[in-house]
Amino acid sequence: MSDGRGNEAAASEVLERLCAVEWMGEWSVAFAKAMSRRLLMREYLRRAALWAQKHSAESAWPFFDITEYIDPEFKLSSSLSCKLEELFRGQPSGVKATCRGAVHLAELREQNPAMVPHDLPDLYEPLIRLYERGGEFITDNCGALDLTGVSFRPLRLQGNAYNTPVVPLNDAVLDALDAEGRVTFYASGDDRGAVFRRLLPQGGGQRDEVFSATLGWQPTTQLSTAEGDIEFIRIYDQDAARLIEHAVLGSTHRGSVQAVHPQP
Repeated sequence: MSDGRGNEAAASEVLERLCAVEWMGEWSVAFAKAMSRRLLMREYLRRAALWAQKHSAESAWPFFDITEYIDPEFKLSSSLSCKLEELFRGQPSGVKATCRGAVHLAELREQNPAMVPHDLPDLYEPLIRLYERGGEFITDNCGALDLTGVSFRPLRLQGNAYNTPVVPLNDAVLDALDAEGRVTFYASGDDRGAVFRRLLPQGGGQRDEVFSATLGWQPTTQLSTAEGDIEFIRIYDQDAARLIEHAVLGSTHRGSVQAVHPQP
């Protein structure tokens, strides 16, 4: 059991990050980061499914305070608790529950690390990153998630409980995924590990680009001219994220990617 009498530095640090979020910021800011926010939400759903199964919290999934299931007697100090509740007054229930959970879990881990599993990834970090990249999300009456600029209906818990991460929590990778306009990602079939994108900006036109760890996205003609014998396959967003991560981190290992087969 935890009594909330720690120095609460961990909880204060998480709360400080949440206080810095522009919850009602410019729509254009969130829209420009729609792809990374969608992948961060999917990564959260994956992690939340694993934590829910670990602590028998399936009925509360996906947006919940996991400390209620790990240590029902855990209490945050009254001062931090009041500040937390004041900050998120009027926020959607999913936002309120996860922000409360993030602060509580950080402090529980600080006070009693033995109670917090070490074999699971940090539960709330993907959502904190999502909030920092554009503010809140809402859930409509049909269960779809509206992330500002993109919405989708999440799979059931079992469909999200898999071990492969959706997106790395690396700012350089997340920034590289985002663009204003419609984006399609491609990989070269020659196993070089390069990632390409075809960008259709809102104002019209088309840009083909290849990613470089040092220069970012650079213009290329390879997609349109099919130079040499290089074959390009269309890939999913999460596969592009892994290839970008490998480039950013200087990895020589290329993870497997799955081609996107167009619908007939």
